[in-house]
Amino acid sequence: MSNNNTEIEIRYLKYLIAASEYGSFRKAAAALGVQESSVSRRIRDIEDQIGASLFLRHPGGINLTIAGQRFLHRVRHALDHIRDGAAEVAAIGRAEDGYVKVGLFSSLSSGFLSNLFRTYDAKYGSVHIDFIDGEAHDHINSIRQFQLDIAFVIGLADWPGCDTTYLWSEQVLVALPEGHPLSAEDALTWRDLSSEKILIRDTAAGVRIQDYVIRKIREVECEPRVEAQRVGRYKLLNLVASGRGITLVIESENLVKVPGVTYRSLRGEVLQFYAVWSPKNDNPAFRTLLSLARAMARSSGASHAISHAHDSDGPHAEPSRNRDLSP
Repeated sequence: MSNNNTEIEIRYLKYLIAASEYGSFRKAAAALGVQESSVSRRIRDIEDQIGASLFLRHPGGINLTIAGQRFLHRVRHALDHIRDGAAEVAAIGRAEDGYVKVGLFSSLSSGFLSNLFRTYDAKYGSVHIDFIDGEAHDHINSIRQFQLDIAFVIGLADWPGCDTTYLWSEQVLVALPEGHPLSAEDALTWRDLSSEKILIRDTAAGVRIQDYVIRKIREVECEPRVEAQRVGRYKLLNLVASGRGITLVIESENLVKVPGVTYRSLRGEVLQFYAVWSPKNDNPAFRTLLSLARAMARSSGASHAISHAHDSDGPHAEPSRNRDLSP
């Protein structure tokens, strides 16, 4: 066998380690459950391949040569790396370890997402999760480029190259300044809002919300007053607190208490939330997150409700509203 051929079979390195530990081919063979000749022959094959003697053979047993000591050190180090690598890959495959990037629009402070990630952390605590807040169209582009694993968005739209599933719904709330006359009502209607200045964020999603608000106000034969502001969601609530207008929020955001702001439900307005992902994404940690989200949606009865909504125009259908507000 040529000395230039250094392709050593890993499974035979255990013979080398056992022989060094027992100081005898015979004892090593007994410990491994093989013939002594097998141990001796495999070690001789390794010596021939690397071109150096690894053991000094004598009647009382064997001893490592200097070359053998150095080679054994490298072998142990290499096998440790292989074992660590195998354990790491196995853990990722079981989603015990890993990395997930999640796009958000809704708040994590309460509701479905809060419960989802609390449950996921309890099951897969070693998975690192990056949360990215942003607009849905940005999330969808990132999903297509595998820069995001999954996004949770409002409404259903046609996103080529992506899969979607319905998960939960949330009531639309009206954020009012404390002491506002409408705060005396338990629930509000679009007619109640017709004379109010409604603040909207100056974003792509904000434009769709503005169009929706204008249409709903005009349906009650009033002329809407809508004002776009270039601020974040919670800065918009600060403007509400200062009395500059009112705004619309989703149910999961009302636990974020802003001094001077109170919330009332907007009667008949419910938004549906969907998960969006690439069907080509094989990240095991993401797949377990998606599976858990679907299971939690089913257990809450959401799947039954949405089965009607996906019919063309069933009596329980809400999607027409959601499409108006979808990204």
